[in-house]
Amino acid sequence: MTEEQLERAIADDPDWAEFKDIDWANVEVKPFLPKQAISIRLDPDVLEFFKKDGPGYQGRINAVLRHFMAEKKKAG
Repeated sequence: MTEEQLERAIADDPDWAEFKDIDWANVEVKPFLPKQAISIRLDPDVLEFFKKDGPGYQGRINAVLRHFMAEKKKAG
């Protein structure tokens, strides 16, 4: 596959749409961290919100919590 074909395939991928406008120059790559299984109680509408986009909802919840954690650390 050529670079041009790869770029076209990425552009045509519907899963890519939500990521195409991200400024990847500022993305910080973190090493893989093993996840810890827990039990958490969420409001039904919160869970529905994260599940509506399909598989990966736990990762999305984790990303939101990680962002919250980072902002709290910045604030002191």
